[in-house]
Amino acid sequence: VQLQASGGGLVQAGGSLRLSCAASVVTFNNYVMGWFRQAPGKEREFVAGISRFGGTTNYAYSVKGRFTISRDNAKNTVYLQMNSLKPEDTAVYYCAANRGVVVPTTTLPYDYWGQGTQVTVSS
Repeated sequence: VQLQASGGGLVQAGGSLRLSCAASVVTFNNYVMGWFRQAPGKEREFVAGISRFGGTTNYAYSVKGRFTISRDNAKNTVYLQMNSLKPEDTAVYYCAANRGVVVPTTTLPYDYWGQGTQVTVSS
């Protein structure tokens, strides 16, 4: 499974970005998908996750109400819509895939990782 994240960039505080993660896999709906982020000097942290068919989503408290995760299984793609961005959202954002059922909120259960896309929010 190969994951390609895109959509990062530089945005002012209060702005929006939409990240995409395309998966090269035969059966995308076999995978739970997650977004994580890592700021300089910090550990990688969970941002959002979505179940195989999108029925269950899970968010970090810090992004709940501002970020929305979604997926299009016909396009093998998961999205992260980020609104009301804050400078503390600045990080490299990674998508990840887990061949399970529940939506993990830690890094260890995820089997595959994308290369990351930089999001920078200026104040």
